[in-house]
Amino acid sequence: MNVHRENGDLITYLERVKMWHRDRNLIDGATDKDQVCKLIQEVGELSDNVCKGKDVSDDIGDCIVVLANIAERNGLSITKCVEVAYNDIKDRKGKMVDGVFIKEELPSLSREDFIE
Repeated sequence: MNVHRENGDLITYLERVKMWHRDRNLIDGATDKDQVCKLIQEVGELSDNVCKGKDVSDDIGDCIVVLANIAERNGLSITKCVEVAYNDIKDRKGKMVDGVFIKEELPSLSREDFIE
């Protein structure tokens, strides 16, 4: 996999998406609430196609397009948002059990652990 090219392509498409939003007044003419409602609609379409075993490429892309709008409206970049999320999860340990990610709990600390 050519990560450098994929990253460059993603940045190019995200810039195009931002311009598309601006050209259609979807940054200044919409609200975060409007865009979150749109995101829920797109996630619903993604869910429908996952359940039906259909191609989900367009659905994933549509979700990213709406997320890019919300990020732009808030002065953020998708890259920064992913960086923040990754830093939040990178050290998380756990495993998937019956479709649910179970976080590995840190050992419990008692009051005595802090007293010298």
